Amino acid sequence: QVQLEESGGGLVQAGGSLRLSCAASGRTFSSYAMGWFRQAPGKEREFVAAISGSGGSTYYADSVKGRFIISRDNAKNTVYLQMNSLKPEDTADYYCAAGIMIWRTMNPRYWGQGTQVTVSS
Repeated sequence: QVQLEESGGGLVQAGGSLRLSCAASGRTFSSYAMGWFRQAPGKEREFVAAISGSGGSTYYADSVKGRFIISRDNAKNTVYLQMNSLKPEDTADYYCAAGIMIWRTMNPRYWGQGTQVTVSS
């Protein structure tokens, strides 16, 4: 069992930056791929970014590529999402997930509770 807790959400103006953090419990953190998903009001949850267990491979949705950076610190059991050049359409609840990568697709097994990100225009 893995428990995940996100932090770092908030209100930011368009063009600004935020860094989300996700702290994980357990001693098997490095065995999981970690990812970030988001869900905007009235929309389905969508993939944002993922990182392999070692941190050597990263994957991004086209909508955030070049603006967001996912990273992890296995010594701290934490994954990060650095969000730059934020746009109003990035407004959503952001969820951390732990799971496995299958053919470059993140398959979540555990979810955090989410953190809200609001980007004002």
